[in-house]
Amino acid sequence: MAAHFYFTPFEGRRPPPPLRVSRSVERIWHVLGVANLLAGAIYMWWRWTHSLNFDALWFAVPLVLAETCAYFGLILFTANLWKTRDYPQQAPPSSITQCTREGESADRPVSVDLFITTYSEEEELVRLSIRDAKQVAYPHPIDFRIHVLDDGRRESMRQVCEEEGVGYISRTNNVGYKAGNLRNAMEQTSGDFIVICDADTRPFPTILEHTLGYFRDPDVAIVQTPQWFYDLPEGKRLKDAWGRRTGKPGELLGAAIEAVFGEIRIGEDPFVNDPAMFYDVIQRRRNPWNAAFCCGAGSIHRREAVMFVALRAYADAISRSGDEGRSRIRKLLGLQHKPDDALARWQAAQEEELTPYKFHVSEDIYSTIVLHQDSERKWKTVLHPEVESKMLSPQDLLSWTVQRFKYAGGSLDIFFHDNPVTRPGMTLAQRVMYLTTFWSYLGAVWNLIFLLSPIVYMFTTIAPVRAYTGDFFAHALPFLVLNELAFMTGTWGLSGYKGKVSYLASFPISLRALWAVIRGKKISFPVTPKQRQEGNYLGLVWPQIAVIGLTVTAFAWCAFRLFTVGGGYTLGGLIANGLWGLNNILAMSIMVRAAFWKPEAEASH
Repeated sequence: MAAHFYFTPFEGRRPPPPLRVSRSVERIWHVLGVANLLAGAIYMWWRWTHSLNFDALWFAVPLVLAETCAYFGLILFTANLWKTRDYPQQAPPSSITQCTREGESADRPVSVDLFITTYSEEEELVRLSIRDAKQVAYPHPIDFRIHVLDDGRRESMRQVCEEEGVGYISRTNNVGYKAGNLRNAMEQTSGDFIVICDADTRPFPTILEHTLGYFRDPDVAIVQTPQWFYDLPEGKRLKDAWGRRTGKPGELLGAAIEAVFGEIRIGEDPFVNDPAMFYDVIQRRRNPWNAAFCCGAGSIHRREAVMFVALRAYADAISRSGDEGRSRIRKLLGLQHKPDDALARWQAAQEEELTPYKFHVSEDIYSTIVLHQDSERKWKTVLHPEVESKMLSPQDLLSWTVQRFKYAGGSLDIFFHDNPVTRPGMTLAQRVMYLTTFWSYLGAVWNLIFLLSPIVYMFTTIAPVRAYTGDFFAHALPFLVLNELAFMTGTWGLSGYKGKVSYLASFPISLRALWAVIRGKKISFPVTPKQRQEGNYLGLVWPQIAVIGLTVTAFAWCAFRLFTVGGGYTLGGLIANGLWGLNNILAMSIMVRAAFWKPEAEASH
């Protein structure tokens, strides 16, 4: 009898289509985007030259520095979202010769290895992924093989593979985590292309038919497909939810709001994962600059490209080790003269390892960076806009936090220890795109300042600006309004608000990751649980609760003082900081609600 999982009732769900590209909307976005940057530049000039409160520079300077960093991030994000230009999709190749340069390969069918990586996930969960992989179709003869890569070395997992008729690959250690697991599998397989799947990745039958055509360009190294979490609560349309509560007037009002801002759903995605914003907007719009990066599951890799970069990195490592190796040999043998280069290189070669995928907690983005840095071969990466697989989302706040900490810590570790923005090999556009990613994680620093600033004013009457007068609102409001309009059109078809509040509310995770990297702490590789974890998660959101509590208390104190004894407060200050604090409270409340969320089936008991 088939195993029953919490997600079994959702098996019939289908992914949404890619966002439709509208050139007219894109032109409006360009106009509003430029106007927004100009308004922001005017605002920042005014902030630095005319608004600082010199009686409280301890407060004024950190805030204006935070605003400056945020404005720089705005420039980067605008560049990222500038245009959508999908890579030309071609017919699936019938022979490997159609995917290589002339004379490089013999005429034969394409060969593909599909890897399902697992460590401790339930065997029956992996079986579902195996069975879906077995349904993958292709319009031409193809050598297609499925392998389960079991880093848990489980006899029960081996038995499942034998029952399903697929390959089972394990190893005696867990060196390199997932990257080491992939390397071990590559040493035992030979497919021209490799499909990477996690234990819960359920590929659709069309994944090869829709993606292998990109590899007709012999320079395409990786094709990443969007990740789609089919177990997320779908919620209810705003017009339907309001209609049920207030009748026809609520339905009409909800429909009018959705007509302006796009579809809005109440109760969907409690953790605001928002993969569509990341894949369909951020990653997809990096295609024109050859800067989309691999995200692991749901990606297809050209074996030649992975090994080419591995060999290049291996040779460079040996070369860098030359001088050090010669010095060690000289001391070891007691030589007075300089040892032979060949001996030093041989010693270095024994100590280095060939690593097709970087041994790193973020091996996917790291390996893409190495590809993009190869200025001689000029490898390309592609974000395919259509969803070609389904997978599971974190089902509780603990699992979500573990996953996001890994993303943040891995990215920040790369930024501080092997920054591709400053290393040779990449184009300017690629550097800008990668800097956008890293800068977003650093944003937790200035986001913390933005969360605390209204609290400081409302408790102390100390303002970071000279005064909350008409001059302040005349410079701030145009920028704020244009910013909302610009990104409403820049992310047309999706709700940009969810991404913004999630980014602000997750500041503790990025701060913890940043602190870990600065201290030199190694970011571990925890497996994200695939089942809901038991426990109370309020301990994970105490920073958000503190921000809400302090903001509400500060506003009450400020209003009381203003309308009773005055005490240095102004109505303009109360309005500006009150609205600012309200935005912060709404953002923080998302994470607090997530701590209490339970799946519908569990909540009903």
